[in-house]
Amino acid sequence: MLVAFSVAPAVSTHDDGSVSDAVAAAIRVVRDSGLPNRTDSMFTTLEGEWDEVMGVVKQAVDAVVAVSPRVSLVLKADIRPGYTGQLTAKVERIEQALAD
Repeated sequence: MLVAFSVAPAVSTHDDGSVSDAVAAAIRVVRDSGLPNRTDSMFTTLEGEWDEVMGVVKQAVDAVVAVSPRVSLVLKADIRPGYTGQLTAKVERIEQALAD
């Protein structure tokens, strides 16, 4: 399965409203998990089996909870049993369709 998620403090302690330190802590959890992942400006997507992916999401949320009393989580999942490598394969299929 693929899970795209965004986790951030609902409140910031920085004068400029930045939440980048807390978000970086969450992304560090994802990268340390060893699961295939990709981060862009809005979401982090990771690939794996249900229990391992959701476990990483929970750990990422816990990393943000450690610095904020309130946390926002947005999550979208593509559940397709029997398929792996879709983190890159889905993008490759779209790029191929665009090239045709």
